[in-house]
Amino acid sequence: MLASLSVLAAVGSLLLADAAAAQPVAPEQGPRLRPSKKIGKPGADDKPALVISANKLSTQVDQSSQAEGDVELRYGELLLRSQKLSYGQVDDLAHASGAVEVSKGGTLFRGPELKLYVNRFEGEFLSPSYFFALTGGSGRADSVSFSDAKHLTAVNGSYSSCPITEDKPQQDWQITADKLAMDFDANEGVATGAVLRFYGVPILGAPSLSFPLGLARKSGWLPPNISFDSRSGLELGVPYYWNIAPQRDATLTPFMMTRRGAGLDSEFRYLEPEHRGQVNWALLPNDRSTHSSRWALNLAQDGELAMDWRYRVRAERVSDDDYWKDLPKRMQSPTQRLLLNDVQLARGHALPWGEANAYARVQRWQILQGTDPLANIDSPYQRSPQVGLRLNTAADDAVLDGFVPWVRRARLEGAVELEYNRFDLPPDGQLSPTQLKNQAAGLLYTGQRAHALAHVSAPMGGAAWWLIPRLALNAAKYSLDQPLQDGRRSMGRSIPSFSLDHGWVLERDSSLFGRPTLQTLEPRLLYVKTPYRAQSNLPNFDSAPKDFNFDSIYTENQFSGVDRVNDANQLTLGLSSRWIESGQGEEILRLGAVQRFLFSDQRITPDGTPANQRLSDLLLLASAHVTEQWWADGQVQFNPEAGRSVRTVVRARYSPGPFRTVSTAYRLARGQSEQLELAWQWPLYGHDERLAAKRSGGGTCSGAWYSAGRIQYSLSDRRLTDSVLGLEYDAGCWILRIGAERQSTGLSEASTRLMLQMELVGLSQLGSNALNVLRDNIPGYRSLSGSRSASQQASYD
Repeated sequence: MLASLSVLAAVGSLLLADAAAAQPVAPEQGPRLRPSKKIGKPGADDKPALVISANKLSTQVDQSSQAEGDVELRYGELLLRSQKLSYGQVDDLAHASGAVEVSKGGTLFRGPELKLYVNRFEGEFLSPSYFFALTGGSGRADSVSFSDAKHLTAVNGSYSSCPITEDKPQQDWQITADKLAMDFDANEGVATGAVLRFYGVPILGAPSLSFPLGLARKSGWLPPNISFDSRSGLELGVPYYWNIAPQRDATLTPFMMTRRGAGLDSEFRYLEPEHRGQVNWALLPNDRSTHSSRWALNLAQDGELAMDWRYRVRAERVSDDDYWKDLPKRMQSPTQRLLLNDVQLARGHALPWGEANAYARVQRWQILQGTDPLANIDSPYQRSPQVGLRLNTAADDAVLDGFVPWVRRARLEGAVELEYNRFDLPPDGQLSPTQLKNQAAGLLYTGQRAHALAHVSAPMGGAAWWLIPRLALNAAKYSLDQPLQDGRRSMGRSIPSFSLDHGWVLERDSSLFGRPTLQTLEPRLLYVKTPYRAQSNLPNFDSAPKDFNFDSIYTENQFSGVDRVNDANQLTLGLSSRWIESGQGEEILRLGAVQRFLFSDQRITPDGTPANQRLSDLLLLASAHVTEQWWADGQVQFNPEAGRSVRTVVRARYSPGPFRTVSTAYRLARGQSEQLELAWQWPLYGHDERLAAKRSGGGTCSGAWYSAGRIQYSLSDRRLTDSVLGLEYDAGCWILRIGAERQSTGLSEASTRLMLQMELVGLSQLGSNALNVLRDNIPGYRSLSGSRSASQQASYD
């Protein structure tokens, strides 16, 4: 609530801002002319002119002005309206009465009487009400006093984004303060007797507190966090924000878990001229469930050093193997059981013929294995260190033009990568049972590798075609700590490769479902020739099979990394077609197919089994956005020998309007998994009535219920996996979210988290962050709050 009280600072922002240049006054349109008077002229001090207009206006030159009937006073960005106004030019005092209205910068004040020294902004507004377009909120005060252009005091002030109507004279929620003093020079507001009430019931309060004015940061307590999960019980955290310096801040969150005890979450951020980073430290000194101290550390830092060197640090560590199950929200790694600790150093340098990049790296892993051997994962190798140099070059674009006259553009491109790695393994406690077995049998190796990757290509093409011949080389030299089965510790290999990539983009005017479109026909072929080199007797430190998809099928090597290169004498042929709407350029439909043909048997394959089948699996793709409401896409990997699909992904989404979306997905990996998914956001009650009331000009604060969620069901295991369910109530000026999240933590384990969040529109959010959970898990989800200022302005008026 402390930080949220800054919205009350806008009470004075209207009249306390420095005066801007005067705007020209447009002549009023009407049946008769209105008398007006320009008092003063912009001078050397650049003060704007003051203009008064009214139905009746009398002026004593250089003395005073009296105005009655629809009075308007303009001074820079300030616009004052009233029924009566007296202005003394000698003392610069304006006294307005009768339906006084002051507006500036999207902020609106109304009240019965105002006294204001216009130039120095000193005066008092009696019983004003106010509206802030930025937040859509409004409030009242007994009085607002301006001592000068930088200091303001409001007595018995209130704020809420809930409108007041004849049917509902009391606002659902309201924040009040007995006294509110604001110092714009110090960027500080001090509230005395601040209380947040919900339906008249006090829910938060403080006898005295301070808060920042505007968007600037200030130290203070933030709204509490409340959550519940099946492993830790009820958790309450109260964050404290510490504004250390303009370039540094910290957030300290003491928390209490009913099942585990008390702890502290902390976050420190810094942004220096050449260094920036963030440190997160979570400490649970005495976990009552495990009777141990538990912690999590995350470090992210980037910066620049001398001589144009750059560095990057990413590190995450936790206290124990079960941390990812018990306290997952305090971890940031996308792979919760595989935590990266990585330090990189790099420097780039432009050369006359290209670019050079030198780099060094040390990489460590923490693997969270657990006690279930069936759920353990293989540990990746660590690099200690990795040192390399990359050179990229490009010759004159016209180097081939004389040899191939019909080529529109041709150039030579090349690159070389020279790299040294020292590969180690984490401690034995982080190895999987399979790795421990291989280690005992002398089949798990550590050691050094030096490799060279090089290629040269000559891309050429025109407006509708391309042709890229390419020569590549992958050479590596190994020095191992353990001998191979044949006794060798040192070995190497060198593998060249040739590829030719050719494609066309043909276009024609067409139509689809009665809509004018531009249709494309895009054939593409890739020929690859790579000789066979025996590699089964070589270590594999960093290679893994690539996923078989529309992108990887057009690559020369079916493995990532350096240690494995498949032999190939193959041609990949694909064809795709797109229908693009002529007016908007939006893609309506896409169809595609691609398949690989082997001219000879392939001996090195991703699954380790030689391939003698001439045709690879056929990949089919389709995506459609035929109407504004419907989207659909799908991919199928079809095995022609077995006569059935190997992998299938089909998705569809229906979104007929705001806050209405339903999506479904089916995923099949034959022999591994089969899954159904359903996600939605949909009104349950009151949404249509609210829209009808808004269109008719009525109130918009009637309640509406919405449902949102995502359910994943494993057809192979016949059980629910990761799922989210949410229920939202939108009262117009506040939103209540109730959510439940289930996450699988093992073959027969799952954790459940309950979330409760109240969002006071235009003020703050209280409770757990259910909004982010729904937004991250539901395709097409829209926040109910959005921008409410326009509708609330109408209600206020």
